[in-house]
Amino acid sequence: MSMWNPQITGRAEPLDYATDARQGVVVRFFNAVYAWMATGLAVTGVVGWLVYTHPDAMRSVMTRGASLGIFIAELVLVVVISSALRAINATAATLLFLVFAALNGLMLSVIFFVYTLPSIAATFAACAAMFAAMSFYGMVTKSDLSTLGKILFMALIGLIVASVVNIFFASSALYWIISYAGVIIFAGLTAYDTQRLRQLALSIGTDGTLAARMSVVGALMLYLDFINMFLFLLRFMGNRKN
Repeated sequence: MSMWNPQITGRAEPLDYATDARQGVVVRFFNAVYAWMATGLAVTGVVGWLVYTHPDAMRSVMTRGASLGIFIAELVLVVVISSALRAINATAATLLFLVFAALNGLMLSVIFFVYTLPSIAATFAACAAMFAAMSFYGMVTKSDLSTLGKILFMALIGLIVASVVNIFFASSALYWIISYAGVIIFAGLTAYDTQRLRQLALSIGTDGTLAARMSVVGALMLYLDFINMFLFLLRFMGNRKN
């Protein structure tokens, strides 16, 4: 799952990142965002590993009905987390996010079966470095990335269409084009989403209740960017088991 990019609503702020007070608001918000994102990644990894090490659970998860059910549940959770923030508190939003991360772990447990553990670890490290660099760029740049975001969103739609088409054609060339394009698109989305979240933090200001809820949505956005970038990187960095 995870190609869905949740939308954030909120008052747009100019790209003026001066003043210590505004910087403090941003730092507190992103501390929460990155902490919840890291927690979500940890939950996904632990659940995926536990399923892989229990063959009966692995067989149950990989059935067509179970996989479809998990996929639908993930879609529902993403929509609920992103759209029901006004109706649920931060604790409920956090629990839903962690449930989503656990479900994604069920789906991604298959990578431990397909790829060697050292190559998964190396790919994760490379993805983390790339994510950190792009998120840092999105944080500090004074350039408005909204135009880039629109281009990346259209490219993402094209990527999804091409991925579906290649299910039927099984073109090796198209597979690699999709893989490299996927890394580029989600690297760009990481920078774009980080800038959007920074603007959101500035618009929230000192409203701690709203910041707590929106930090969960921010964690979900960056979590999805990271997971997708990791999966595309794994296509050409991962060593398949014999």
